[in-house]
Amino acid sequence: MTVSKIMVVGAGQMGSGIAQVAAQAGYKVVLNDIKDEFVARGMGRIEKNLEKDVSKGKKTAEQKAEILGNLTASTSLQDGADCDVIIEAAVENMAIKSNIFKELDGICPPATLFASNTSSLPITELAAVTSRADKFIGMHFMNPVPVMKLVEIIRGLETTDEVYKIIEDMSVKFGKEPVEVNDAPGFVSNRVLMPMINEAVFCLYETVGKPEAIDKVMKLGMNHPMGPLALADLIGLDTCLSIMEVLYDGFKDGKYRPCPLLRQYVKAGRLGVKVGRGFYSYK
Repeated sequence: MTVSKIMVVGAGQMGSGIAQVAAQAGYKVVLNDIKDEFVARGMGRIEKNLEKDVSKGKKTAEQKAEILGNLTASTSLQDGADCDVIIEAAVENMAIKSNIFKELDGICPPATLFASNTSSLPITELAAVTSRADKFIGMHFMNPVPVMKLVEIIRGLETTDEVYKIIEDMSVKFGKEPVEVNDAPGFVSNRVLMPMINEAVFCLYETVGKPEAIDKVMKLGMNHPMGPLALADLIGLDTCLSIMEVLYDGFKDGKYRPCPLLRQYVKAGRLGVKVGRGFYSYK
């Protein structure tokens, strides 16, 4: 199977980043979301990223124009009917993702491959809502997508070797370094990362240290490029809580219990960088 056209469902920070790296790799890309304003915001984010590259001499104006020419805006899943691969990057919610894939399953030809950018939800369970579990796979990109090299490729129970190889090759063309993992709550990245972030929140909750102190310990003591609380703000505290819930529900182990302070911040709307306030203020 030759991949030439890709639809990315979800034009937020992750989806627009995935669309950008796909378009940079020369693929024709349909960027889809439920509202014109969401798609326009995603397209604007891509153009801004590319303009930065031009100003730094990493790309020419001609290359920028060519990449943007590979992108098409969409607010209808019907636009995925002639795509070879669908990459879903919607909100981290099983019901929402399942409904998207159910609808796409009735639109796309049987040969179309489905991939989810979920950061923690079971690939096998998502695949089961479609008639193509053998052609379903996970592609967990890291944020920000245009910068971070890793993509976790997650096999579902029925994912074939052929489909894995196609997605692996496509990831390499995106400029990424794919790592194969099997389907388990949180996969590898978030099974390791999120408990660390959650423990940092517990340190704050139990007044062991202030946010700046906790982050500085991890940056200077453990050589992390960013402290765990600042990283949580970047990821989004609602996303962090959602992943911790998946880990807690999936393993039934108390070590994955979300910190009460994390729940409180999410309920208060302090979700991090995207709203201007989380553990730190960004206004």
